[in-house]
Amino acid sequence: MDSGANINKNCVQKLQMATKEKLRKFDSLRGREVACGEFWDAVVVTAADERQKDAYELQIKEKVDRKELPFGVHYKVFSDPPGYKIGNGGSTLYALQHLSDIFGKTLSRMRVIMIHAGGSSQRLPSASALGKIFTAVPLGDPLYQMLELKLAMYVDFPNHMKPGVLVTCADDIELYSIAEGERVALDKPGFTALAHPSPLSIGTTHGVFVLKPSEDAEWSEMEKKTCLHFLHKPSIETMRDTGAVFQRKSDCFPLSDAEFVYTDSTYYVDFDTSQRLLGILKEVAPLECEIDAYGDFLQALGPLASIEYTRNTANVTKEDDGLVEIRQKIFHLLRGTPLNVVLLNNSKFYHLGTTREYLFHLTGDDALRSELGVLSSAFSVRPDLKTDATSCVMHSVLKPNCSVGAGSVVEYSRLGEGVSVGRDSVLSSCWVNPGSSVPDGVFMHSLCVTQLNRTGFVTVAFGIDDNLKRCVKASASLDSLTLFGVTLEACVTFWGLDCHDLRFSGDVSSLWTACLFPVCEDQECSFSVSLSMLQAVLGRCAFTLPKDLKLISMHEALQCKNLKEMLNFRKGLYHDITQRS
Repeated sequence: MDSGANINKNCVQKLQMATKEKLRKFDSLRGREVACGEFWDAVVVTAADERQKDAYELQIKEKVDRKELPFGVHYKVFSDPPGYKIGNGGSTLYALQHLSDIFGKTLSRMRVIMIHAGGSSQRLPSASALGKIFTAVPLGDPLYQMLELKLAMYVDFPNHMKPGVLVTCADDIELYSIAEGERVALDKPGFTALAHPSPLSIGTTHGVFVLKPSEDAEWSEMEKKTCLHFLHKPSIETMRDTGAVFQRKSDCFPLSDAEFVYTDSTYYVDFDTSQRLLGILKEVAPLECEIDAYGDFLQALGPLASIEYTRNTANVTKEDDGLVEIRQKIFHLLRGTPLNVVLLNNSKFYHLGTTREYLFHLTGDDALRSELGVLSSAFSVRPDLKTDATSCVMHSVLKPNCSVGAGSVVEYSRLGEGVSVGRDSVLSSCWVNPGSSVPDGVFMHSLCVTQLNRTGFVTVAFGIDDNLKRCVKASASLDSLTLFGVTLEACVTFWGLDCHDLRFSGDVSSLWTACLFPVCEDQECSFSVSLSMLQAVLGRCAFTLPKDLKLISMHEALQCKNLKEMLNFRKGLYHDITQRS
């Protein structure tokens, strides 16, 4: 969520102007050769596995071919090694090793941005097949995705940065402004982190900086500080006890909260320190547990860092054997490394990692729409569309007499004549037959799949608030899993199926692994059948599935996705939009 609700009007105007200038500067670099120091020497994207790596490389190549990215840059995708999940910290270490292997001594002169984009994106399933770094953002012509937006927001950094690596994530946006003539200089040894003023409640879910006391009383848009101690998802009590809590500095301060903390987002590592991180990999390889690039690296830094955090696994999703031992090795290898902090006092941090967040920030968040210049319609053909001002249509072709309800997003889709989309829904990569009516609060996403040399299409459908990550024992009653607020046991009854038709694999069951969605010969049929299944559940009425349709899960669809056909669908949309807009 954003860092504060009530922003001083002057601060907002500065944020708008600064963001507009960054977008303008990045647009001027797209499709041309960049000069030395003008842009990143290398743009690195991390992937969870080789399949995801192939998908990312193909999409980046297409972006370069369409002149959507600057030329003369090394675009690299590195996948995690097979086997254990190693977290974004592990991905950082292995990506540094790949860079060292490829560039050798040249790396000591390079400025690199590393964007972590691995994972299955279960909380935003529209990004699962093609990757969250390729999530659409309603800006630009042609349309921006998160990759372009990340590069635009950091477009000023390379020219004021010593060789090293900037580490960031694919599902957040940081907007900031600084005074005229100032620059965010990333030129100090060790780590340099960006920090944003945030309410204490936000601090409990992020990293928080404990800063060296200062006599500075006046508010300025940017300050440079030394961090004494880094807290990872601390309690409010811990923030107070460690001196991390500040009082609002003045009436011009962006936050309305009387108290605030500085939270993390992106950080820079100079070249020499990156080589120390490589030393960590040599100590702990092969990694067999998840390492956090923030909690496990930054907590080791600063003069007040203590080894105590290495035994605290409260914020760990899965406690693997050896995690504490590896944390302690990281602590000892990084101990004494400086942690510098750039306080971006007029800044905002937005997270787009969940479907709800994605919908809110693109349709209902007036602050982001104003600061970033988010559009209700971007790179689309939409004759006489009946729409609410808070809906969002991106890279789509809509026939006449369509309507899109408030709070809904339509992306990479074709809507036939007279299609209506309800409120607070997501349509992604769908081909919708004329006259169809999509209910409120649903998520529908079509994928192309290839199984046994046969190509087909599957449209997954979930409720916006369904928990796709929730797992239960396979032997448990299906009453414990709900789809659109209805138990799975009731759903299969409406569809004339048996619980065994869901073909759960393994010892646990979830909406992610349940075989709920039919594979059809074409994309329109796929959407229509899934929509009929959805309407049967919501209307508590029967719908009989054709006997010849095979059911697969979202998990299974991703394993056999036909990436080229999915991208060809988008290419067709691109062609129609550029010809008719």
